[in-house]
Amino acid sequence: MKTIKFYTLGCKVNQYDTQSIRERFLSRGFREILNGAKANVCLINTCTVTASADQKSRNIIRRLARENPKAQVIITGCMVNKDQGALAAIKGVELIVDKKFFPDGITDFSGHTRAFLKIQDGCDNSCAYCKVPLVRGRSRSRSICDVAMEADTLAQKGHKEIVLTGICLGAYGRDLKPKTSLAKLICKLEKIEGLERIRLSSIEAGDVTEELIDKLSKSPKLCQHLHIPIQSGDDKILKLMRRRYTRKYYLHLISLLRRKIPDISITTDVMVGFPGESEENFNNTLRLIRAISPLKAHIFPYSARPGTVALGLGSVIPPEIIRRRAGRLRLLAERYSLEFKKRFLKRVMPVLIESRAGDSRAFWEGHTGNYLKARTRSRLDLSGSVLPVKLIRLKKDCFYGELPKIAGCSHQAD
Repeated sequence: MKTIKFYTLGCKVNQYDTQSIRERFLSRGFREILNGAKANVCLINTCTVTASADQKSRNIIRRLARENPKAQVIITGCMVNKDQGALAAIKGVELIVDKKFFPDGITDFSGHTRAFLKIQDGCDNSCAYCKVPLVRGRSRSRSICDVAMEADTLAQKGHKEIVLTGICLGAYGRDLKPKTSLAKLICKLEKIEGLERIRLSSIEAGDVTEELIDKLSKSPKLCQHLHIPIQSGDDKILKLMRRRYTRKYYLHLISLLRRKIPDISITTDVMVGFPGESEENFNNTLRLIRAISPLKAHIFPYSARPGTVALGLGSVIPPEIIRRRAGRLRLLAERYSLEFKKRFLKRVMPVLIESRAGDSRAFWEGHTGNYLKARTRSRLDLSGSVLPVKLIRLKKDCFYGELPKIAGCSHQAD
């Protein structure tokens, strides 16, 4: 029997794509190797969103080729569309395959309580710093029927939460005939038996429509959590980035969401060191973080990408200034994240139990609908259950809570 190893870099869309590819190989008799044993085939799904992602992809390719010297090394993913020459030059690489060669569609998300489901690919926004539209192409959506059938299959496999993913998720449905929307798709998915939660991955501020906000406020299944990238809190930098919103618009959106959905959590992405970013521009980003109190902020340095508009802007920020600004921003984001989390102490929140907490046999770990991480103690197998947990204490980024006492049943660990 032929054996295969998979390695995935990058976003949730890439993880979905790898699962789709995995199912094609396994259906043809391959056996997946999950440990250090050598394999006949190694498939690496690359990421090219930053220069460090490129470097990491190359390093992984070299390592797997070295550890599996007789294997056929196959490269796919975002990096292959613009960097085939550099990839082909790596010793051991035998085959480079465009992702379009593999059809979409999965039947399971093995080893995970929640499943990712790609509903859209590509992007039409052309932000000044972003290489992704160059390698993923124009925005294109899957039909509501296809998505609903796949979601139903995943739910029947026991996945109680599905995360809808896409390169530009909020663009879903605009290219379909007739046009539809993310909110209308969610209405269809809510009817699926066994599916208890629907979560959205990253969505642009301009794509959070009134229709979607109304659905977030009323849906019994749609998770009250949105990841809305900021990138910068300064209007001058946002314009240079070709972002399609202003600081005022973003603040108004978060205020509206919090007013209509009091428990909603906001996570975000922030870029530091975009060409031309002054100290005052950066301070405006700090002020925006204070104003929105995100649950989590992913902070990353600007990375020059070939073929993007930003590459020609000049005014490069020195690396030491970028590191200092990123450190300040990280400390501030952690402070306001803690303030947001403290609001939920002593509250009882439904938690989807995903796995044991690390190596512990005593604790189980999962997330609330608004994406608070929580652990609870039990001697029972709680995996895949949605349970009410009273959040008793907060340690770093995780709540520790208690399950309700049930007559004749003890959750306490041995």
